Amino acid sequence: MRLALSACAPFSLQAIIASHGWARLSPFFIEHQTTALGRVERLSTGRVVELIIREAGDGVTVETPDRLEGFEREEVARKVWWMLRLGEDLSPFYEAVREEPRLAHLEREGIGRILRSPTVFEDVVKVLLTTNTTWDRTVRMVEALVTQYGDPLPTDPSRHAFPTPDQLAAVREEDLRAIGVGYRAPYLIDLARRVADGEVDLEQLKDDNLPADRVRRLLQDLQGVGEYATALLMVLVGRYDAIPVDTVARERVSQEWYGGRPVGDEEIDRAFARWGEWKGLVYWWWPWSRDTGCKKQEAECR
Repeated sequence: MRLALSACAPFSLQAIIASHGWARLSPFFIEHQTTALGRVERLSTGRVVELIIREAGDGVTVETPDRLEGFEREEVARKVWWMLRLGEDLSPFYEAVREEPRLAHLEREGIGRILRSPTVFEDVVKVLLTTNTTWDRTVRMVEALVTQYGDPLPTDPSRHAFPTPDQLAAVREEDLRAIGVGYRAPYLIDLARRVADGEVDLEQLKDDNLPADRVRRLLQDLQGVGEYATALLMVLVGRYDAIPVDTVARERVSQEWYGGRPVGDEEIDRAFARWGEWKGLVYWWWPWSRDTGCKKQEAECR
């Protein structure tokens, strides 16, 4: 099966793949020989398929060796549309940064979109697994979670889809700890159970019309989701006025504008305030002159 999906211009699949570390987290993978983005995906029917996404024409093509029914093709299209933000019009962002010499190249190179998972649930789980740890350990934790609890790909049972809320809700805390997620185990189980039971609807956060305060409150009500995780998740769902402030952000801003002096949230917000609703995206793509933070938190690096 092969689908062709168009995107709002300008568009660059390679820029999306390089936007942050998500492309290296299972069940995503990168075909290094072809620079395609791949993913093992579980459809709502329960089928597990491999998707290969390549840039083509004014968008992308999505290929799978499986024959899909019409409604399954529509589901794949919706998921890829969301993951790659194909319908997102970033022209107001490009207009806002056009006079900033260090960002003027973004529009020309089609840079601006950030890769995300097909569900907000998956992104919340992955963000929880990036907190208070190294990037290498995040990769291992995600891989273990997917391998242990996700449905296998029929043509290659060593590869798996991301586990569903129902699948994770059935896991015991001690079993999650055994695969190395540590203190996050009860947070993941609580999240999965609340989503599986219908108590929390994370997918409603895909609605641009949902008030930002409501998005923030819903995220902060989740166990283990603090200020940094909330801001990162808001950026992932397209709320670009949030800046994920952590030690990396503080070090970057300190070195860039404050001569290495310690800075807090107020100084970081002031540094990007002039970009208003786009300040989180400006922070994301700012070409840091001394990006020592990348050595500490590769999940943020490009």
